[in-house]
Amino acid sequence: MAVRRRQRRGPGGGRALLGAVLLCVWWRAAAERVRYAIPEELGRGSLVGPLARDLGLSADELPARKLRLSEEKQYFSVNEENGNLYVNERLDREEMCGESATCSVSFEVLVHNPLNVFHVQVSIEDVNDNSPTFRKASVNLDIGEWTLPGARFPLETARDADAGSNSLLTYQLASNPSFSLALKENPGGSKQPELVLERVLDREKQSSIELVLTAVDGGDPARSGAVQLLINVTDANDNPPVFSKSVYEARLAENLPVGSVVLQVRATDADVGSNGRVSYSFGNVHDDVPLLFSVNSDSGEVRTVGSLDYEEKKQYIFGLEATDGGGLTSHCEVQIDIIDENDNAPEITVLSLSSSVSEDAPTGTVVAVLKVRDRDSGENGQVSCELSGEAPLSIVASPGGSYKVVTASALDREQAAEHRVTVVARDRGRPALRSSAELVLEVSDVNDNAPVFEEAAYSAYVAENNAAGALVLRVQARDADAGANGRVSYWLAGGSAGAAGAAPPVSVEARSGALYAQRSFDYERCREFAVEVRAQDGGAPARSSTATVRVFVLDRNDNAPRVLWPAAGAGAAAPGEAAAATPFEVVPRSAEAGYLVAKVVAVDADAGRNAWLSYELVQASEPALFRVGLHSGEVRTARAVSERDAAKQRVVAVVKDHGQPALSATATLHVVLAESLQEALPELSERAAGAEAPAAELQFYLVLALALLSALLVLSVALAVLARLRRAGPPAVLRCLGAQRFSVAGAAFPADFCEGTLPYSYNLCVAAPARAVPEAAWPPPPPPVPILSAEELLGGDSCEKPCLSGSAVVGESPVAACLPQVCKGWALSFFRLS
Repeated sequence: MAVRRRQRRGPGGGRALLGAVLLCVWWRAAAERVRYAIPEELGRGSLVGPLARDLGLSADELPARKLRLSEEKQYFSVNEENGNLYVNERLDREEMCGESATCSVSFEVLVHNPLNVFHVQVSIEDVNDNSPTFRKASVNLDIGEWTLPGARFPLETARDADAGSNSLLTYQLASNPSFSLALKENPGGSKQPELVLERVLDREKQSSIELVLTAVDGGDPARSGAVQLLINVTDANDNPPVFSKSVYEARLAENLPVGSVVLQVRATDADVGSNGRVSYSFGNVHDDVPLLFSVNSDSGEVRTVGSLDYEEKKQYIFGLEATDGGGLTSHCEVQIDIIDENDNAPEITVLSLSSSVSEDAPTGTVVAVLKVRDRDSGENGQVSCELSGEAPLSIVASPGGSYKVVTASALDREQAAEHRVTVVARDRGRPALRSSAELVLEVSDVNDNAPVFEEAAYSAYVAENNAAGALVLRVQARDADAGANGRVSYWLAGGSAGAAGAAPPVSVEARSGALYAQRSFDYERCREFAVEVRAQDGGAPARSSTATVRVFVLDRNDNAPRVLWPAAGAGAAAPGEAAAATPFEVVPRSAEAGYLVAKVVAVDADAGRNAWLSYELVQASEPALFRVGLHSGEVRTARAVSERDAAKQRVVAVVKDHGQPALSATATLHVVLAESLQEALPELSERAAGAEAPAAELQFYLVLALALLSALLVLSVALAVLARLRRAGPPAVLRCLGAQRFSVAGAAFPADFCEGTLPYSYNLCVAAPARAVPEAAWPPPPPPVPILSAEELLGGDSCEKPCLSGSAVVGESPVAACLPQVCKGWALSFFRLS
């Protein structure tokens, strides 16, 4: 929360300076550490030291200063009357610090009025209160009578829980002429007792020998412990097991999963049979070792059976024993170092917290005292502390892991009567762990926060053809203020997203932020639009913010495919128009399988899968003769054309999209099987006549009458124009027709005029005029005549050449298309009547 800071001037500056001086004095006092040293095992109520006197406090000040301890576990207590520090409970150094070389207890002492913190450290000194102990009360040794003098047999080491000189052990062996004691120094500095054979044993004279091994520590007075050695003299097994290493080392990360392999020891025995069979076991180990590790007696594999914790113990050293079938043993030492992991988050303890702070408190006033501790080590235990949140507070570090939260600027309750600040403690581990504690100061609300949308830009997806009033999206803005200052209302900013004056496509509900569609959307007209939504709180003056909502219209399959070629309804006539000729394709009878007949071209106004088109042959005069490409729409011959196939073929293909449900359209192709256009014309006339007769005979007579009337009208107009232009010279009509004459019954274009193009190559021919003329009435075709260009026909005048690539006007001759406008009408009528 943003806070306005106001600096105070005038007399208040002197108080701030005095507070800074006092804070500096307190800081130096806090930096001092009081240290005491006491032996362990002191009884309850034993004096540790005059704490109040060492802190510089007199007996008269104690009732007002309220001297108290802040330690979590109360090992000590302070007398409120004289300020002396006493032992509160029995202190056992081994229980508190384990095998650590040093042991101390640190805690803070809090003094109030004014509030300050002092650090006290009490060192616990070791006393010789633990005797050396052996893991077993007795140890059995099998020694063969053939064993030569000088042979050494490692013995079990004793353990002393004390530290320093109190844990330094020496060993003594009961007097015996056959054995002596030797001490072997291990790499770690400890001494390993070894039994040395002084003379050859004779099993027939003495089959067993009993000895006593005594361990004595270095304390004053010294303490001791003993173990009984039972030596059995045997006749065989003259080779003890031998470890490959004397010391096995491993480094393990704490929190290693239970059952993980630590290491594997290996001992070999030169004997054979049962005497050479080696088994592994723990030697003299601490009680906690079998709870954490296990050794496989056959393989020597050491695994974890418990959870390792670096904070509890950093190193484990224990012995393993290899025993062969004859009872001979050897020992090795296993040293396992635990690697610290960052598995402990910093712990924040609030030692003192002021219930309220006056708004005129000077800068630097102590608000709270915190203690931060991390149980990890190294960088994992190095902690940094900071404040999170906008408040006029700062945090200052003190020695010993303590922190003070102080005011960083002047407080003004009229601006803010409550602040929430979070103390964040973060260590330097990887990954870093953190913990936080929240401190609260009362504030009164002001409208200093504008509403904030959850997203700066929203995206909504609405399927087209939606119902008006359908929910499009719900936006939400949050205001950190309280009461009316945090009550948010919504409306559209900027008016309509479309043309000026038009209603916006969506509306917004003021309280909930829900956007509703005002009308049904059409993907083909509008695929997306954007509106701005404004959120305003109820403060005075009000604050607001805007967010952009972009609405994407999703396509639905509401458009059927549209066939571009062949044009739908070709051959049909609209009311009031002349009948349009039907396009057809000419396929030579010599065509082989795979010959391209035509290509069905279709489009779909939808998008995505709704616009993916597939083609399928649904009807054909000869179904086995044609096939259509599923995705290309190419109509090809499925087999070679034969003489038995009918000359006229009708092929119907369906075009489907991939929508749900799918929409479709049909395309009809008329195919003539002929080697040339002249050969196909009789078939076309028959097809035209045969196609119209079943429809209605009346239509034929009506078309014939209209054609005759049109011919008379055109002829009258032409004669009138010729008479009018006779004085000016030869008519343009004569110039047009003088270059070349055409037979009325013959073809008005060359026989090879069948080549046209779409995006592909195909053959396009023009049907015969729509008139019922018997085939016998057609005169034989004249011999081929040369075809002149439009420029030659018009005497050099240019004209627009017609496009015969799949879109030529059926019934219009290419020559007529190149005639000038003055004679083109006559030519069109002429060729239609021909």
